[in-house]
Amino acid sequence: MQKIKFPTTLWVGEDALQGLRDLPVKKVFIVTDPFMVQSGMISHVTENLDFAEVEIFSDIVPDPPTEVVAAGVSHLVESNADAIISVGGGSAIDAGKAMLYFGNRVKANKDLMFIAVPTTSGTGSEVTNFSVITMLETGTKYPIVTDEIQPNIAILDTRLVMSVPPSITADTGMDVLVHLIESYVSLNENVMAKVLVEYAIQLVFEYLPEAFSNGTNSYAREQMHVASCMAGMAFNLTNLGLNHGMAHAIGGRFHVPHGRINAILLPHIVAYNGDYQNKDLYAAKKYTRLANIVKATTSVNPRIGVAALIRQIKHLQSTLKMPLTLTDCGFNRSEIMESGDAIAKAALADACTAANPRIPTADDIKNILNQIA
Repeated sequence: MQKIKFPTTLWVGEDALQGLRDLPVKKVFIVTDPFMVQSGMISHVTENLDFAEVEIFSDIVPDPPTEVVAAGVSHLVESNADAIISVGGGSAIDAGKAMLYFGNRVKANKDLMFIAVPTTSGTGSEVTNFSVITMLETGTKYPIVTDEIQPNIAILDTRLVMSVPPSITADTGMDVLVHLIESYVSLNENVMAKVLVEYAIQLVFEYLPEAFSNGTNSYAREQMHVASCMAGMAFNLTNLGLNHGMAHAIGGRFHVPHGRINAILLPHIVAYNGDYQNKDLYAAKKYTRLANIVKATTSVNPRIGVAALIRQIKHLQSTLKMPLTLTDCGFNRSEIMESGDAIAKAALADACTAANPRIPTADDIKNILNQIA
């Protein structure tokens, strides 16, 4: 038996932030990054909280380290807030989740409301019970997975993503695509997730190129915001796979933007999972179904289907002007390969890897690393 629930309430559309005015709270703790404050964009949120006492913690950085989370927990506990509102990309939302989690262990407050306001269309973190934080000393990323950190409300206000630059639009958009594809072939397959993926993947291939090339197209931005949220709902039901397991291991060590390293890995992970020589064609058949859905092929032959999906992914990468290797990102190939054993160990231990449709070995991971170095 599968238990399926979508516990996060969605507020969607322009001016969705105005719903904050109806919150039954007196004190609000906002978690965000310096840019949101310095640019004044945080005012889109605070102007709707003029009835409450507001404290802003704006020290969030990419791949939020435990030290920043600990500082945030201290401020959160002292604030006696009724609600946490995380405003930003995946790092801000993940950090807010981690603060909620550890804050409850310092000062239990199970009634603390948690609201996520994404300002990028990528992580889907606003509707998941996942959070990823980083140990700076080792460069290791640690996931927290518990319903305790599931947001009560997610606010998808298109105004907040209109100014996202093309490179970040590309990185985060490809992250959406990886979430969808990994969810679809996960060992924890789920019929509800399947429906979400089959619709949302069409949105990505149709609207991501437009959002990248014409950021002022509010409809394209809105569709990508919706696709990102749907992807989050899907993988919250199924978990992810080796793509994310390796991305966490590599990103924690080399600090590559999460969506970018996911995108670099994607065609190679699809080729690995969909290997026609592998006797189990579970993933290959599912990749073929996706290839048909995005009109990359009309064939039901797994060999053709896997190749068509990879070709379609590579075409999208080219359209988005994305790097194809870590060397393209400015890293030294020999340094990357010297980290092979550590990356393989971390990827195999990552909670996402457990749901991959093909059980990887350390040598498999080092071989993929060699391909993307």
